[in-house]
Amino acid sequence: MGVKFRACVAIVFIILLLGSMWIHGNLEQHWGACSIAYSLKNKPPSVAIVNSSDKGEAPLRVCPGQRFQIAYLLAHLQAAPVSANDVLLKPYLASWDELIRFLEALGPMVGLISQEIESKTTIIRDLAQKAEKKAEKKMKDRKMTQQGDTVMSSHNRSSSYSEINHSFSFGYTSVRSMIKWELENGLVDFHQQTNSGCRTLLRLHRALLWLQNFLQELGKDANEGERLRSPSDLCKETYQRTLAQHHTWFVRKGAELAFLAMPERPYFYKLVCVETQAEATVILNRVVRAIGEVYKRNEDALKEHSMLNLP
Repeated sequence: MGVKFRACVAIVFIILLLGSMWIHGNLEQHWGACSIAYSLKNKPPSVAIVNSSDKGEAPLRVCPGQRFQIAYLLAHLQAAPVSANDVLLKPYLASWDELIRFLEALGPMVGLISQEIESKTTIIRDLAQKAEKKAEKKMKDRKMTQQGDTVMSSHNRSSSYSEINHSFSFGYTSVRSMIKWELENGLVDFHQQTNSGCRTLLRLHRALLWLQNFLQELGKDANEGERLRSPSDLCKETYQRTLAQHHTWFVRKGAELAFLAMPERPYFYKLVCVETQAEATVILNRVVRAIGEVYKRNEDALKEHSMLNLP
C-alpha cells in the first residue's frame, strides 16, 4: 500500500471523526480556537543560549528554512524546570509550540492532532490572561480604596500591596502556582469536565508522554543485522501504550490511520538537522532527557493534588 493511498484512506476516515475528541477533550469545541491571546507565546531564543545547561555538549544547530527547530525545543525544555520541583509555564508552553510545529511538519493528517493540542495551550494562555486582568483590576481598586483611606497604616498598605502583587505575579507563572491558584479560586472540578488549567495541563501531560516515547524509540539504533523500524510503526506503538488509554475506540483508530501517512526516517533526519541515525540518536536522546525532567515534575505536582484522573 503506497503512502499516497494510505494518506487518502486516512483523510477520509479522519474527516468522519472530527467531532470526536483527541486528548480526551472537546475537539469540536476548540476546533476554531486559533488565536493565542496570552503573551506567554514568546519568540524563539537566539542560538547563543540554546542548550546552555547541557554540560560538555555542543549547542544544537538552528536549521535554516524550516519552522520547527529542535534547538529551540531543547532550549525551552531546559528553561522550564525551576526550583526543586516546579515547571515554569512560559517555557513549558513554548516547548509545546515547537512540538506543534514538529507535528505539523509530519503532514496534514498528523497536523490534525497538533490543532487539538494547540487548543489546549490556548486554554491555559487565555486563563492566564484573564487572571492577569483580574489581578490588575483588583490592584487598581485596592489603590483607589487606599488613597481614600487616610487612617490605613503604612504596614497594612504594604501587606495589602504584597497580597495583590503575589496574585498578579504568580497565578499562572508555574505549574504549582497554577494549581494553587485554581484550587483557591474553585476552578478545578474533580467530578465533571471543565476548562480549568489543571485539567488542560493533564491532557498535555499525557500527550507529552506519548511524544517522549516516540522520540525515544525514533532515536534508538537498530540491533546488529536488523533494519531500523519505520516511524509510522513506532508512533503507532508508542501511542497505543500511552495516550490511547485515554481515548475512545473511534479516536484510537483515527489516530492510527493518521500515523500511516507519516514520512520515513530521512525526512526526520532533515527535521532535526542531521544526516545519519547515529547523529539523530545523540540529539533525540538529549531532547528525551529534557522532556523526562519536565514530565516527572508535572507528574509529581498533579499526583500530589490527586489530579491524575481529572474528568
